[in-house]
Amino acid sequence: MMNYKFSVSICVYNGDNAKHFDTAMQSVFEQTLPPDEVVLVVDGPVNAEINKTIEKYKSQYNKILKVIYAPKNMGHGNARRLGMKNCTNDLIAIMDADDICEPSRFEKQINVFKSYDCVSVVGGLIKEFVGDTANVVGVRNVPEFDGNIKRYMQKRCPVNQVTAMLNIKDVEAAGGYIDWYCEEDYYLWLRMALQNKKFYNIQENLVYVRVGDEMYRRRGGIKYFKSEAKLQRYMLDNKIINISRYIINVSERFVIQVLMPNRLRGWVFKKLARNKENV
Repeated sequence: MMNYKFSVSICVYNGDNAKHFDTAMQSVFEQTLPPDEVVLVVDGPVNAEINKTIEKYKSQYNKILKVIYAPKNMGHGNARRLGMKNCTNDLIAIMDADDICEPSRFEKQINVFKSYDCVSVVGGLIKEFVGDTANVVGVRNVPEFDGNIKRYMQKRCPVNQVTAMLNIKDVEAAGGYIDWYCEEDYYLWLRMALQNKKFYNIQENLVYVRVGDEMYRRRGGIKYFKSEAKLQRYMLDNKIINISRYIINVSERFVIQVLMPNRLRGWVFKKLARNKENV
C-alpha cells in the first residue's frame, strides 16, 4: 500500500527574481492539500533579497521546509537531482522558482495516484503568462492517457516538467534524474517509457508559467539544438522513433532553434506550438 505523503522539490539560484520566488513559494504552501515536506536547494550564493525570502519561509514553515545550500552553482539539472535525493517521501512534486501553482494542484495529483495504482508520473497542463496570470498568452496541452502520451513522446516532450509529481522509486528504476542540457525531463520520460512505466496528464491547468524573450533565447541556439539532436538520436537508437521521424524532428528543430531569430521563435511558440483556446 502506497503512502500518499509527498514532498515538493524546488531550486533557486542568484539569477531568479526574488519577488517571483516569493510568489512561487507561497503557491506551494497555500494549497488545498499542503505538502508534507518541501526541499529547497539554494544553487550557489544568492543575493540578499532571495536570502530574505528563504528566511521568511524557514521561520513560517520550519517543520516541513528543508533548505540545502550548495556552495557553488551546479546548474539546474544537478540542483534538481540533489533536491530529489534529499526528499524523504516516495511521491515528489517538481516546482520552479518563478512559476505559480494552482491552489488545488497537489490534491488533484494525489487523487490520481490513489485512483491509478500503477501510475509513475502525473502531470497536467500549463498556462503561460506575461506579467500577470490574467495575461495568458498560451496553453501547453499534453495528452491524458499513457498510450497517447507515449505516441506524443515521439514528436515532443509529453509531460510538462513543472507540473510533474513522480513516484521516485520508478524514477530511480529508470536510472534517476540525469543531467542533459535543457532536456533532463524529456530524457527521463523516455527512459521510464522504455521500462513501461505509466504516465497520466490531468486535463486541467496545474501551473502558471512565466514566459518572455529570455525563455525563447534559452530555447534556441546551436548548443540547445545539439542537445536536442543528440536526444533524437537516443530515441532512434532505442527504437522509440524510426528514421523518417528522426529526420523530421531534427529538421524542424534546426529551423526553429538555429535559423530563426529570437523574436520569430517567440512568435512560433506562442502562435503555433501553444493553444490559446479556453485560456
